[in-house]
Amino acid sequence: MCGRFAVTLPNEAMAQLFNAAPANDLPDVPNFNVCPTTQVHVIEPAGRQGERRLLRPMRWGFIPHWYDKPNGGPLLINARAETIAQKPAFRDACRTRRCLIPCSGFYEWTKDPDGNRLPWYITRTDGAVMVFAGVWQDWGAPGDQMRTCAMVTIGANEAMRQIHHRMPVILEPESWGKWLGEDGHGAARLMMPSDEDVLQFHRVDTAVNSNRASGPQLIEEIQTDFPAG
Repeated sequence: MCGRFAVTLPNEAMAQLFNAAPANDLPDVPNFNVCPTTQVHVIEPAGRQGERRLLRPMRWGFIPHWYDKPNGGPLLINARAETIAQKPAFRDACRTRRCLIPCSGFYEWTKDPDGNRLPWYITRTDGAVMVFAGVWQDWGAPGDQMRTCAMVTIGANEAMRQIHHRMPVILEPESWGKWLGEDGHGAARLMMPSDEDVLQFHRVDTAVNSNRASGPQLIEEIQTDFPAG
């Protein structure tokens, strides 16, 4: 599960990193509290040989074509890797509409003995941009469509299980083209937990428990006893 994340890389730098043409209506950055149903940065593959990839906004919350309204069913912000190829909502997207969702880090929560939610911020140990495997879907009438997305999740590796039993599928740069379908088949083999040493995490203030919270203080480390609880 991943229900909140942060994006701090400038749009121009993001476009350069992915060799992508940026859209004109990208979300503002930095954003230290990206929430479901808001617009997020997504990289789509190039439409034709020789063209650049596209960096564009999408609604985080995949809307299957049979929903009669955006909230016409469960909010689908994550797609489970174990069932993505079979679930009616995701199976076509998994084959033909894969994308990359970049971020600087993401949040997960544990609970203390009293049931209070304790937030943790997870980043790459090497400080690089984190890139989630994603899928997308257009929803709505022709000419008035909304492009929506979900990130793919998998069972957590041993390190991440200290906080949560699931984690996003995190792609290394050499796998970006494979996931996007630019480098042939084999995307299914990328849906696995990252290596144990790829991620690090620290406790952050409970202010981020509110989806209205903002600012760089949300990702600042606070001292806490470990284990997570």
